[in-house]
Amino acid sequence: MKTQTPWILIATIAVVALTRLLPHPPNFSSVVAMALFGGAALSDRKMAFVVPLAAMFIADLFIGFHNTMVFVYLGMALVVAFGLVLARHRKPAVLVGGAVVGSAIFFLVSNTGMWWLSGIYQHNIDGLLMCYVAALPFFHNTLMATLLYSGLLFGVEYWTKRHSSGEKIIVN
Repeated sequence: MKTQTPWILIATIAVVALTRLLPHPPNFSSVVAMALFGGAALSDRKMAFVVPLAAMFIADLFIGFHNTMVFVYLGMALVVAFGLVLARHRKPAVLVGGAVVGSAIFFLVSNTGMWWLSGIYQHNIDGLLMCYVAALPFFHNTLMATLLYSGLLFGVEYWTKRHSSGEKIIVN
């Protein structure tokens, strides 16, 4: 179930977004988890898209922009949309699976941008597959970061609900 008071969640997303500014291994970033959580946790659909994308944009002001950003943001928006679907199924196993699927969505879309815009790969199916294969070593970091940050975000939400309501929250 989505929360009706998103301010603590928005603040949590913002703090997680700040982790992008800290030194980290390549692709070990909070972006997919932010998008997934935004879609699953924020009751206002507009805010579900705006908050993670704005957090990403603000961090990008400091990190810098690049020519594949349209694909990165599109990938994030698709993960938010996937998070909207997950909102109705908030069991831990589903959320772990959602983190894996969200990471795969982001990987496919962002690397399609690299294939299309980098000039490194031929614009055919072989070039696209070569791009995906070349990016596979980075997918591990994306997946591990998404699992870690998703656990953190959904865990903070769970803890906040449990401690603010005084009721026990049962997770199936």
